Parts: sequence; structure tokens; C-alpha cells
Amino acid sequence: MPSIYPFTAIVGQERMRRALILNAVDPRIGGVLIRGERGTAKSTAARALAALLPRVRTVRGCRFGCDPDQPASWCTECRERAASGEPLPVEERPIPFINLPVSATEDRVVGTLDIERAIQKGERHFEAGVLAAANRGLLYIDEVNLLDDHVVDVLLDSAAMGMNIVEREGISFTHPARFILVGTMNPEEGDLRPQLLDRFALSVEITGIRDARARVTIIENNLAFEADSEAFRRLWQPHEDKLSRLIAKARTMVDKVTYTRRDLLSIAALTASLNVDGHRADLVILKAARAHAAYEERIAITDRDIALAAELALPHRIKHGPFHQAEISPEQLQERIEQLQGSSSEGEPSEPSEQEPDPESVKKKP
Repeated sequence: MPSIYPFTAIVGQERMRRALILNAVDPRIGGVLIRGERGTAKSTAARALAALLPRVRTVRGCRFGCDPDQPASWCTECRERAASGEPLPVEERPIPFINLPVSATEDRVVGTLDIERAIQKGERHFEAGVLAAANRGLLYIDEVNLLDDHVVDVLLDSAAMGMNIVEREGISFTHPARFILVGTMNPEEGDLRPQLLDRFALSVEITGIRDARARVTIIENNLAFEADSEAFRRLWQPHEDKLSRLIAKARTMVDKVTYTRRDLLSIAALTASLNVDGHRADLVILKAARAHAAYEERIAITDRDIALAAELALPHRIKHGPFHQAEISPEQLQERIEQLQGSSSEGEPSEPSEQEPDPESVKKKP
């Protein structure tokens, strides 16, 4: 197996690394789309993130990697094994990294049921697809803008639900499909439709680094990695281990991170002022802000968490529909966030909200 370039050795590209880490802390955020020119470490970062993530507990013998601690999300096979009284032993597995080819079809992605076998022998046989292999791992799509739109829709639906349900001729099979979705693309080769862009929770636009010293560091690191990849990994392993521990701890904390009504008002005012369609952006900002707070080992979100989350959740949602407004640069967006923070600090006191927008994934302060 070829050695993977260390995630912590990537120079610059702070927004890209932050977006990937937040999705690693909480895959329920909904994935990240990385748009940028060639040679900006897009695919390197995705592979490196999967390599440093902590191992996961799975049901031994389950081809879908079901979580033994989450029976509600078990696949059809694990449910049947448990119902028959069969013990479900546990084992640890490394995080899978699945690379989806651009030529992938819907059947290759979701899997197929053998109808002929079911009719002739009365047996249900499910041929697992990409979603099964990617469960509890990282699904990477290079050149996602060249993938068939219908396949992208299927992937995003599964990522949002966390389950893959295949039904054919009255026969159905269900398995968990919760994964970190990472798509990359070069805008010069065409863009995604606005409807698909909105389905990606976070988006990052990256370019080559212009600072000469940083570019020299990139050259030196790559030459060192090519000369002796194992020695280079050993040099960076303490940094990798530290980041892995931070992500693992943040995963246990993220559901405990609280927010106030003032935080919700700040998020809602920001998205409304930018004429963002729908409410997906509001929820994404809240979830990403909570993940960032957990990553920094805090149990309550702050204005800074909201600003950093909005920086990743809003740029690809600002332009929508035939009557869209003019582009807003990241700098202008940051100015508006800072103005919002200043005005919200003088507004309504921090009281708990009366209604939770996502009761399963967000909690409030008492």
C-alpha cells in the first residue's frame, strides 16, 4: 500500500483543511465541495484526512460496517442476525476511503437486488454498491461536475438521510450510508447546477499559494516525501496523532455543544440579509459552528464559530435563481458577519430558543 502524504504537512489552504476537519468531527454536516485550479492539494487533502481518522467499532462480519452501538441504523442483515438470537461480536476497522469514478452508474452506487434469484429460489441477495463500501468512511468524488447529475442526486440524498434503501419488485434492502462526502472540481471544466451546489453543506474555493516562502516549503516537503515517504511520515506522525486525538474527542463532545437564541438570531439574520434561498444554510451553519466549538474543546458556540462556519456555508449559496444578486466576495461576506456580530451583541439577551430546528443533532442551553 503506498504511503499517504500527511494531512498536517499540507501548507496553507486553511479553509479547505477546516472544512474537512469539521466534516470529520460531524459527518451529519453534509460534506464539502472543494473548487480550485489544478495542483492545489485537493485530492491529497481528502486522502490524508481519511488516513488520520481514528478506527471505528463495527459488527464483525458485517459487510456494511454497522455500528454495534447504534442498532436503529443497522442493516437488514444485522437486524435479522440479532432477531434470530445470534451474537454480534465487535471489531475495529480503519476508516475506508472510497474513490468514486466519474463513469459510475446508479446501480454501481446504490447496489442491486438479484430479482431472478429471489423469484427462482426465494432468496434475497443484495449486491453492495459504493455507498455500502463508504459507510462510516470517506467518499471522494474527483471532478464531481463531470458526474451524471442523477448519480450526484442519489449520493447527496443518501448522505442527507444516512441510509441507503434499495427497492425492486416489492423486495427491499436497507443499510446505513453515513459518510464524509468530499467532492472536488476545477471550475474551468464547468460548474454544477445551483440545485446540486446547494446540497453540498460546505464549499471552499482555493487557489495556488502566492507567498514565495510558502511555495518553497511545499517544494521541500514534496521532495522529502518522494525521497523517503516513510521517514517523512514518521517525522509528521506526532502532529497526525495529535490531530486524530482532537477529532476523536470532538466527536464525543459535539452533541453536548449548546447554543442560545441570540446565536440562532445571528445566523438567521445573516442568511436573510444575503437573500439565501431555503433554510438548509441556517442548519449547516449551526451544525458546523457546533463542530468547530467541539474541535476547540468548548461546550458552547461563540460568534467566532458562527463566522467561521458561515464563511464555508454561504459563498456557494449567495447566487440563486434567474434574479440572483451580484457576487459577494469573501472579504465582503466577512465584513457583514462582523457587522452582524456587533449589532447582535446589543440586541436581544441570550435566552434559550423555544423550538429546535434539528432536535436530533443540536441541543440548547438550559
